[in-house]
Amino acid sequence: MAITASAVSELRKLTSAGMMACKKALTETNGDLEAAAKLLREKGEAKRSDRADRETSEGIVATFVSADAKTGVLAVINCETDFVAKNEAFQAFVAELVEAIANSTAATPEEAGAVAFGEGTIENALGAKFSELGEVIKISSLARFETSGEGAIASYIHMGGKVGVLLEVACENAATASSADFATLLKDVTLHIAAANPAGLSRDDIDGTVVEEENEINRKQLLADGKPESIIDKILIGKINKFYSEQVLTEQSFVKDPDLSISKLLASKGKDLSDTLTIKRFERFSI
Repeated sequence: MAITASAVSELRKLTSAGMMACKKALTETNGDLEAAAKLLREKGEAKRSDRADRETSEGIVATFVSADAKTGVLAVINCETDFVAKNEAFQAFVAELVEAIANSTAATPEEAGAVAFGEGTIENALGAKFSELGEVIKISSLARFETSGEGAIASYIHMGGKVGVLLEVACENAATASSADFATLLKDVTLHIAAANPAGLSRDDIDGTVVEEENEINRKQLLADGKPESIIDKILIGKINKFYSEQVLTEQSFVKDPDLSISKLLASKGKDLSDTLTIKRFERFSI
């Protein structure tokens, strides 16, 4: 079969082997990237460059939430190529890693490396995967939520692992947390976060310098438009409120119903459930 330049480039990125060696390996394996990479390793032509110099821009966002919805983790496990990220065996490996992290107390990537896994630790397992795949595999981001009060933790993975969300919502009644309506609400809010990418939960979470810059830009635009100084401050209030409505989760328009803000959605669902619902925190990771 004809070997394309893009296939050779992908194999070179995967193995750091020479161009001709990659082309020959692909020819011998009928264009099978995985088989070609294995063949190059067997021949000793796949180079093991310094791990610190390897770019890990691909990977998977993965999550695990306990059966009682009281503990949840969200993690980014990076690799070097999309080819590996899409590999089913790699994805299964990542799922096992995240479950092991969730069942531990690890809350940072460094702590996750020391978690028991298989016959060693997660750090050992990542090293073994490097030897097996010829790619650096690392945990670059990790969020851990635990709740002891009434409420639940939920997660959502979007775009095949390119975006992931972890969410904690509190309530006052135990019956609420176990209801189907509450579960649907959590699913809807995680989906919204994945799509809308809020910068923070409340206005206090937005960097003050960002707000100042936004105000300054708006002021200059209004002056350029010939607006009198006497009304600019009032206009700026409206513009910054609009800015917050686009950046703050509770003020954003719900993606499934733009006429409803997230805060109003929670109030409405809380009324239906005869309870008070509060978003405690969220995390959104993406590749």
